[in-house]
Formats: sequence, structure tokens, C-alpha cells
Amino acid sequence: MSGVSRRQMLALAGAAGGALALPWSTVGWAAPGQDRVADIYLDVLHEHTHWVEEQWDATIGAYAAAEFGFIVVLGNAVLLRAEKYDPVKAGVPKAQLKARTLATIERFAASNRLAGGDEWGQQLFWDSTFELHFVLAARLLWDDLGAETQANVQKIAGGQAAYVVGLGTADDPLSGQWSPNGTAGGWAGDTKLAEMGVYAQALAPGLAWYRDDPKTRERFGMWATNASGLPAADRINDAVVDGRRIGDRATAHNIHDSFIVENQGSADPQHLAELWRTAGRAAIHFLVAGKPLPQVLTRPPNGEQLWRTLRLLASDAGEPVLPMVADHYHGYGRDVLPLAFLAQVQGDADAARAEADLAARLTPYLHHEPAYRLTKLAGADESQARAELAIAYLFHRYRDRPTPPNPAFFRDASGTRDFGAEIGMVVHQCERAFAAAVTKDGFVRFLWQPGHDNWLVDSRAPGFLPPGRIPTGQWVTAYEKVRDGVDATVTVLTLGEQQYAGFATLPTGTVIYASTGLGAGEGSLTIFNLAMPGVPGLTGTRTFTSAGGELVLSDREASGDGGTDHLTFSPRPARYVRMLAREAATGFGYSIWTFAVLDKEGADLAQGALPGASSSDVTFPARNATDGNPLTRWAVDHTEAARPDGWLAVDLGSLVTVAGVRIQWADAYATRYVIQTSSDAVTWEDAVVVPKVHKITGGWVGIDGRAGLVSRGPITVTANGVSAPARLIEGYVDADLAAAARRTLPTAEGLQVSDADGYLTIFNLAAGGVTSTVTTPWTGRIYRGVQTATAHGLQWTVTLAGGTALVEPPRFTIDGPVPPGTRFDVADSRTVTVTAPPGQRLRLTVRTAGRSVPVRLKPGAARTVTVPGSPVTPTADRARGRTTFPTSPLPAGMTSPGRAVDGDPATSWRPGPSGRMVVDLGVPVTVGDVRLTWTTGPVRPVRLALSLDGLDYYPYSTATPVPARYLMLTVEDWHPGDAELLEVAAFPVSSPTS
Repeated sequence: MSGVSRRQMLALAGAAGGALALPWSTVGWAAPGQDRVADIYLDVLHEHTHWVEEQWDATIGAYAAAEFGFIVVLGNAVLLRAEKYDPVKAGVPKAQLKARTLATIERFAASNRLAGGDEWGQQLFWDSTFELHFVLAARLLWDDLGAETQANVQKIAGGQAAYVVGLGTADDPLSGQWSPNGTAGGWAGDTKLAEMGVYAQALAPGLAWYRDDPKTRERFGMWATNASGLPAADRINDAVVDGRRIGDRATAHNIHDSFIVENQGSADPQHLAELWRTAGRAAIHFLVAGKPLPQVLTRPPNGEQLWRTLRLLASDAGEPVLPMVADHYHGYGRDVLPLAFLAQVQGDADAARAEADLAARLTPYLHHEPAYRLTKLAGADESQARAELAIAYLFHRYRDRPTPPNPAFFRDASGTRDFGAEIGMVVHQCERAFAAAVTKDGFVRFLWQPGHDNWLVDSRAPGFLPPGRIPTGQWVTAYEKVRDGVDATVTVLTLGEQQYAGFATLPTGTVIYASTGLGAGEGSLTIFNLAMPGVPGLTGTRTFTSAGGELVLSDREASGDGGTDHLTFSPRPARYVRMLAREAATGFGYSIWTFAVLDKEGADLAQGALPGASSSDVTFPARNATDGNPLTRWAVDHTEAARPDGWLAVDLGSLVTVAGVRIQWADAYATRYVIQTSSDAVTWEDAVVVPKVHKITGGWVGIDGRAGLVSRGPITVTANGVSAPARLIEGYVDADLAAAARRTLPTAEGLQVSDADGYLTIFNLAAGGVTSTVTTPWTGRIYRGVQTATAHGLQWTVTLAGGTALVEPPRFTIDGPVPPGTRFDVADSRTVTVTAPPGQRLRLTVRTAGRSVPVRLKPGAARTVTVPGSPVTPTADRARGRTTFPTSPLPAGMTSPGRAVDGDPATSWRPGPSGRMVVDLGVPVTVGDVRLTWTTGPVRPVRLALSLDGLDYYPYSTATPVPARYLMLTVEDWHPGDAELLEVAAFPVSSPTS
């Protein structure tokens, strides 16, 4: 529990009942101004109180019962206990806030089912989460509560723990579909990670405040251990947590073996973060009560691997990218707690960086419309966000000093991962950008976030792909530097007969899109363009730079990106006004909160008028869009969601002069539509076409100085979008776009080729295989394989199967004159054979990895150059870079088994007393040769075994090779001073070893 002082915890816990006995100002915590993140949290809690006071229900004398609005009491309690309460920021006097908070605690403590009431409580999903917040609020204000209320709070804490223990391993009958599926869990389509986490967190208040008995603690450990459980090889973990071996408790399968979770049918990084959200909710009770944290909260199985996944998906706002989001986005308030727990309780510097990035956005986001909301979502999310922000603030109060952020976060988080066919997603994080390709039905898109800016390119849109296209096939690969010599990904989608689209990502942050020509909407990026002072880039304008100069477009022109569209047009007479859609942003069709028709003075003529629509959901009729209530909305019927031409029309009753419309879109919005007017509802005239298009010349366009596209075709821009519908588009983060557009591209018959940033990216967008000669201008770079210099550049032969692609990094660079006919045969990253042309001497220098080798050859002579240094790439070793077990936490005395497959000769695996590791080869491989390399020291006896499922193993034998996915290595009787394993390498039968 790094950074949390035991003295602080004990000083803060009262001897009787665990109330806070000392004011926070006596604790050795950083003074105001020394922890900027904590100061932001306190300010935001103050300002968010404006929304809180809207939840006051005078008829019951408490904050609202609906949607658990009364959970705002936790944020209130933290404010009331802060060193300084600011009534101006909060918008309410302290005395009033305190009176209302205490009245609410008294009322809902009595109405909880566990205390004898009948209004709420006991149900694990999701009442127990709100009970947890409620109990903590009461404990923070314990001395201000009456004896009856204190007794009721104790009944809630103890009763909920007893209820969970009483269930044993069964599902909660009160929670319906929200169940953990016993101790087996679930992972395909819908994880049970959160459900098991809720079982554990429901026990925490009872353990902290009521009774710390062995049975309750055992149940807590069991549920918390299994929340992040991966099956098969993960079960060998001999690490001891809270006095129990993980392997003795591990039964559940809640995460994919690529370390991501699914929620309701799609990959959901925010749901993955539930591991630390539930841990944070539980941990704060132990901290405030002055009791040690259970180890499993800070040492959960696979915690390091799941955190690595979130870092792979990180944006510059601290919260993860949502590659499969279909509705809400930027829910900042719900992302704070997991990061605060990781940063301030576990002391993780990467989490501290993400937390600081997110905290910097909270105030601007809070002020953005609708103001004083942390999530901009309806329902219980808002009160939940307030409670979790309050807990995050408390975590800062319990540290001696805040965890310093990692300034090299994105460098350290860089990497690629193919999450597998079941997930349907491959991602690439690098220092300069995030990119991903999603192939899962309903979410197909190519994502790109230049500079990790999640307020630049809208990742809810399909990104380069035309909307609505459903792949009939896909080919995906993720290159990894440790195995392939480069971090990159490439995806090719089959989108119909002889129609293909490909997407490649490079380690420089550059992306390349290629296609056979797919029609309308192709090559488009949706751009955010709005004013949110305090968030970089959201100034209310976007500047587009091209060969023709600069074009500045304001958010007043921005429409088709959701939110509020305010459109004006020349005044005209009309009785009917309608929105006629042309293209939807999501698979949910169209939905509008408010549709206002404006006169010349801006007054709304449509309020109370009779609307009609192409279709309506029975719950969200058309009349909701003009009823004057901003909390009701119209939505198309779900059976019509795929229809592009949905519409909503308003009958104003008579012929009047109209001059504009204002549309408040819900999450299902139109990216392209037209506003039309009519006098008879038969003949319609276009008033505004959304979006307004501007033409760009010169083959390139820069977007706000943050990114740019290079295309050999026409480019158009709008205030919230860029379109370059060419068959090859390059997207750059920071580059000389004009120079990139002027350069001569490589060519190859039957293939599409880019040499962006020196990498050869080659697509075969056809059904049949192609062998072709790639001709590139001479740049001094040479690639794996055979290539020959010509008078104009380099020729390199490549063979690609139909519907595939490759990314080839430069393996060497050549300095000096290279006459035509010079041949380079590159075997791998360390070996190249140079052959001089007949009749001409050769004098050049071969360079790679900081090393240089002069080459001097007579005419026609050849020399093979082998450069020592880093491990050879690409490699046939199927173990290199693969997942290893145990994952985390590790048994005592053991270092990470990953150190034996990381390709780094400076790292090694220390077996420790447990002495067992497993390598997941990814797919079944017929293993022929296994090579072990050791450090100095006695080498203990080793047993090798293979398995297809990670559970049942059979001895490895070179005499009878058999298919296996898992390779187990057991070191017998290892002691300190014995040899450690530098590398384990596994080569398939009939494969050349490296």
C-alpha cells in the first residue's frame, strides 16, 4: 500500500465506531496547491453541488429517491469535512447543505430494507453499490447523526455482508440477469468481472465497520480473486494473497486471453476498469476505518495485464478510447475512480499521469452544456460520478504526497495487440497517436486519434470507411517489434464482390487507408468542432491548411457531429419544416431531444406544434421533440434504425416566416441531413444542406496543425469533417504535408503501395494472389528480401495472397553511391549480402541499430555482412513476445516469466521456489525444437510439458512432435545463486530456427 501512512490511518479512525477523530488538517498531507489534482477534485465537487441542489425533493424532505439521487450525500459529506467550504462555488450555504445531507441520511437509512424499510437496499445489483456510498457518507458525518440513524447504518453495513455470505456461491435472486454465474463467471460476450466485484465490494462495509469475521473475509477474498480470473494456465499461480494461494481460489473465467473484457456484446474498456472501480469503492472503507487493506485489492490476478490493456487504449484525456462505442462518449466523471485508486493507493505513475490528464478536463467539461454535470448522462450515473469523485479526493487525502505522473506515458504504453477474432479488434498505441481497426459486426470502423486527442477525430464514426458496410471477410495481423522488428498493424476487409478496404498503422503514428473504391462516404473523418474553454483544440473553430492557404471554419458552421445544431437561413414563408436525414452516425438511427423552428428574432415557433416522423419508437414519440421538455426525446422505431432517410417534420399550423432551426440531438444523430420547408407538405424546398462543403486543392490538407491527410484525389472539408475519397490516403500526425504530396509514390502492378515514413505498406486488394515488382525511389533504405538498384531507385519483388497486406520496415540504410545493378539480399535484421554490379567497383556503408560497416567490393563480387547486436527479427520462435504465466501477482521469489521471452539478453526469469512457468504460443503449434538459454550458475533439472488447453499436460518429446498451445517449464529445487533463464525459444517442426 505504497504511500499510505499507517499512522495516518490509525489517527483518522476513532476508537469506537471508526468515526474520523482528527481533522484532516492535522494529517501530514500536502497543503492546498501542492496536489493540483486534489484541488481540482475539491473545486469540482463544490461546483457540482449546483446540480445536487436540483435533486432536492421538498415533498419528502430529502434528496431524490428516483435513480438513487440521494447518493449525492457522499460528495456533500466530503465537502462538509473539507478544510474550507466555499458557499459561492457550491451555490448553497454550508448550514443548508449540512441540514439537507443529514436529513437525507436519516430518511434513507430508515427506508433501507436491511434496516426494516421497504424502499431500497439488499439487492446486490445495484443497490449494494449505493449502500456502500451511503454508509461511507454516514461514517464521515457519524457524530452528527442520531443513535437511531447510526443503528440503521450499522444494520445496512452488517446486513448486506450477512446477505452476501448467506448466498454462498449462488446468484442473487433479487438481481435478475445481473449475476456472477456462480463461481464460474462468464467472458464471451458479457463479462462477469463487475458482478463478482460487486459481491466483494458489498462485503467491504461490513468488514470495515461491523464485524471482521473469518467467513466474511474468506468470501471477500474469493469473489475479489475471481473477478479478474483467466482460466487454464492462469490457474497454476502459486502466489499467496491474503494468506491463500491464488490457484486454490481461482475458478472463474471472466476475461479473454488477450486481456480484455466484453460487456453486452462488445469490447468495453470502461467495463474492464470496473476491476479498480470496485476495488476503490471497497478500499476507502478500510482506509477511513483505519484498517489494513486486503491484499487482493492491490494485487488482483491479471491486474498488471489488464492495466496494460487500458494503457494501450489510452487517450490524452486520461480515459480510454472506446473503439466499439455506439452512443455516449467522454463520460469523464465515471472514469476518475479507477485511475485515482491505481495512482494514489497503488502508487502507479502511469495511472497518476492519466489521472492528471483527466482531472485537467473535469472543470471545462463540468461547465460545458448541460452545465454542472460530470457525465452528461441521465439516470444514476451522475450521482455515482459525484460519489466516486469524492472517494478519489479521499485517496489523495490519505497519501503522504501525490504519486508523480510518468511524463513518458505514451512511450511506455506503446505497442500493438490483436485481441482475436472473438473480439474483432486490433489496436496500435505509439508515442504520437492511437489507431485501431474494429471488424466486429455493428461496430466496423477504422479509428485514428492523432496526438491521442479524443476531441479531434470522432471515433464513433466509421473513420475512412463508408458507413453501413458489412464485411464478408477480414484479414488482420499485428506486428510486434520484439518478434517482427516493427510495431504496426494491418487489416483488410472484404466488403462485397471484388470490393476491399485496407488500413495500416505505423510506429510513427501515420496511418494508410487503401481501397478498391467504395463510393459515397469513403475516406471521410468526422471532426469535433465546438467551444469548450480549457480543453486544447476546442476553441470553437478549426483551421484547415492546404496549398491554397488557410480556411477557418467556426462551430457555428459545425453540424452533423451531434450535440446542438443551430442553423440559420434566409427568411422564408413556410407551414411545414422538416429534418430529412441522409446518413446516421450510429446503428441506432436518429433521435432528437428538441426540434425548434426559429423566426427572425430566434423565437421557437415549433414548441407545442404537431410533429410527424418517418417512424417513432413507442416510448419516444415524435411529440416529445416539440413538447418544450428537454428531457424527453423522439427516436425512430428500432426496425427503421438502418433506414438512412429518416425524418421529423413539424406542422406550424399556418404559413409563417421561418429563419432557422435548432436541433438538440441525442446520441443517435445524423452526420448528413437537409432542412426543408414547405407550404403544403408535398413540395419541399431545401433551406440548409448539412454539412456545408468546401473544396481543397493540392492533394493535402492540415487539420488545425494537429494532423493532416495526403491524397492523390479530391479533398473536401466541412466545419466538422474531412473527405478524401481516393484509393490511397495517408494520415500524418506531424509532417511536411506538401512534401509528402509531391513525392513519387512506389508502384507495383496489381498492388497499392505507400512508403510513408520509410515503411513499405503494400495491399493486395484482389481475390487472387499477386507476385509483383515494387519500384521505389532510392532513399537509402533496404528491406527484407532481394532488391536491385536501378537508375531511378530500387526494385523489390513481393508475393501477397488475395485480400492481404504487409508492412515492411527498413532493415538497413545505405550510405554512398549505389550504381544500377547493385543487389541487396536482406535475410533479417542483422544479415545482408551485398553484390556489386558487373564491371563496377562498390564502395558504400551499411548501417543499422547505431552500427555501421564499410563495404568495399570488386565488380561482381559479393559480401555477407552480419551486424551484431539486438535479437534477430523476424523470428520463427513462437515463444518470443507471447503471454506467459503466472501473470500477476507473482509467487514470492519469482520474477516475471515474460523476461524469458522478451528478446532482451539483459533480462532473465528467476524461478524462485515455485519454479514453474507457462508460455501461451497463441495457437496450437507442432513444437519441434525447444531451446533454453541460461545465465551463469548451476542449472537445475528442468521438465518440459505441452498442453492444448492449459490444464492437462503431457511430456515434451523431440521424437514424437505433437500440436500444443501451451509450453510448461518446471525448474526443480531452485535456490538463490542458481542459473536464471535468459530465453526459452520454441520452433515449429520444419521451421528454420533463428
